[in-house]
Amino acid sequence: MQNFEQFLLDNLPKSKSIHPTYESSLQYMLLAGGKRFRPALLLGVVRAYNPLLLDSARHAALAVELLHTYSLIHDDLPAMDDSPLRRGRPTLHIAFDEVTAILAGDALNTYAFEVLSDAPFSDYTRVRLIRELASNGGLGGMVLGQAIDCYFENKPLNVEEIKFLHTNKTAKLVAASLKMGAIIVGHEELAETLYEFGVKLGLLFQIQDDILDVTQTSEEAGKLTNNDEDKNSFVTILGLEESMKQANDLADELTHEMSGFDENLQGELLSLLSKYINRHKN
Repeated sequence: MQNFEQFLLDNLPKSKSIHPTYESSLQYMLLAGGKRFRPALLLGVVRAYNPLLLDSARHAALAVELLHTYSLIHDDLPAMDDSPLRRGRPTLHIAFDEVTAILAGDALNTYAFEVLSDAPFSDYTRVRLIRELASNGGLGGMVLGQAIDCYFENKPLNVEEIKFLHTNKTAKLVAASLKMGAIIVGHEELAETLYEFGVKLGLLFQIQDDILDVTQTSEEAGKLTNNDEDKNSFVTILGLEESMKQANDLADELTHEMSGFDENLQGELLSLLSKYINRHKN
């Protein structure tokens, strides 16, 4: 991911302004690092089928990371999770102020689509990618999940409702990253298969995050932990033992599905997921 990190640094959001902190607030959470997991998935699919398209694909990978980062900034706001720590740093509304955090999130959201609209693909491919990112990150995807999560705080949901919540809030953007990689390389028949795989992968990540929330310190996690008591997390509803079982079952299912992918894709995904797929056991 070193080339992606350099691409990100070369394309950080910039604005000539009289505002003393606006530009630095736009860059603050991007420069805090993170796993860059969603960009890595997209680029892994492209690398598996057409490495010559990697330079172009980094535009789409950056768009995904920008949208994801905006969602974290807003998720941490006092009106939502009211979290003081993210990626090992004070959250943006702590480091600056709440208004700045709201506006920086808004800016990164729209900048994601600006970057994607300028990506060196055909008009057809650009529109497909923009639609995929918007539909999974917007009103029928991540934003819907966030709305459900906030509305039902202190109102326990059942297991299927929790899965619906987190499919939208977390899993759809993971799934979209894989599907966008398939769209870029023109592998239409694989796109939906990877999307369904990505939904399961996103749900696994959410269950793992819920487990780590109660088993790690804030310092280890790089964000505030033990903060989900009022939320509809898997651990809150199912308990730690059943959540571990669900995570184990999903990890096994995903590992089995990966074995059915062709050799190049399997190699790319295995190298990326090997350190993540069983992280709840560490």
